Amino acid sequence: MYDTIIRAGRLGNGQLVDVAIKHGKIAALGSLPESTVAKQTLTLDGQVHVSAGWIDGHTHCYPASPLYHDEPDKVGVESGVTTVIDAGSTGADDVDDFQRLAADCKTRVHALLNISRIGLLRQNELADPADIDPALAQAAIRRHPGFIVGIKARMSGSVVGESGLQPLRMAKQIQQANGNLPLMVHVGNTPPDLDEIVALLGDGDLLTHCFNGKPNRILTPAGELRQAVREAMRRGLLLDIGHGGASFSFEVAELAIAQGILPHTISSDIYCKNRIKGPVYSLAHVMSKFFAIGMTLEQVLACVTHQAADALRLPGKGRLEVGADADITLFEVSCGPTLFTDTEAGARNGDRQLLPLAALVGGELVLTHYGKSHHAFCV
Repeated sequence: MYDTIIRAGRLGNGQLVDVAIKHGKIAALGSLPESTVAKQTLTLDGQVHVSAGWIDGHTHCYPASPLYHDEPDKVGVESGVTTVIDAGSTGADDVDDFQRLAADCKTRVHALLNISRIGLLRQNELADPADIDPALAQAAIRRHPGFIVGIKARMSGSVVGESGLQPLRMAKQIQQANGNLPLMVHVGNTPPDLDEIVALLGDGDLLTHCFNGKPNRILTPAGELRQAVREAMRRGLLLDIGHGGASFSFEVAELAIAQGILPHTISSDIYCKNRIKGPVYSLAHVMSKFFAIGMTLEQVLACVTHQAADALRLPGKGRLEVGADADITLFEVSCGPTLFTDTEAGARNGDRQLLPLAALVGGELVLTHYGKSHHAFCV
């Protein structure tokens, strides 16, 4: 007797699969006999897609943040996302409070600790060197080994002020002193210059806002990948989207993808304002934009499942396989004309959009707003 069976879900490659869940784990996968029983059966009849639970590796969902805030479940399970990573809203001073709030959420919530102890208390959190305290950061990481999964440094002129590259050098020290945790680095306007930033990055580091349209971007004025970025990628630097309200350009994305430069992870950089007013709206909406510029469904799903899980070292996540956590996203691919916009006043016409119906976290089903009014599957 299983807890839940998902019948005839369609994978990204078009194949149909049954999924059996027991005690919060995927217990069986494939074509299950009709006689197999469970306490709950979701019958999809091949009309609904099933994937490992979506992971949004760059959000801002600490509700008490004064600058960028949201509620984890609104950007998480209510939007078909099973795991959200808050990217630096909290530092050592307030991460304890965030962890307490996150523990009551249906969504799996993790944090990238801001290397500034004050987190996003103000826009220039890295301008005062006194706010970067490696000992306090290390103590916070040790207090919350399952909650804090990495660190975050925002390396743009409005954030670092006169500190230049020193905050990034300190971030690398904190990283190396704490088990070489994943380090996500935000890139925006100069100074410092992107070439200087990526020269300090390498294996497993994530460059977020990778397809931004600002002058300090990964492409040269001629549209070619900067040599310093190419060399950093050879060392293992990963590219993360981090769409947000000011950091995604269709033109840059198209030029990069045409050269075979694909994002490793697709993330939203969502918070309440860009969720409600756009242009982000949801992780699903951001994912859908990549259909319009040439990526396949399998490529897009990889960026929010196993590639995201590997980049952020989330064991048991990101894969539909026996023994993995039963974190699953159910969605449909809607066909029809859709206008997508970026953050640079650019727009593209698309003909497909991902519409999440439900999320299962540890086997527990949560319907999205769209799923509650939908009849594509029977419980």
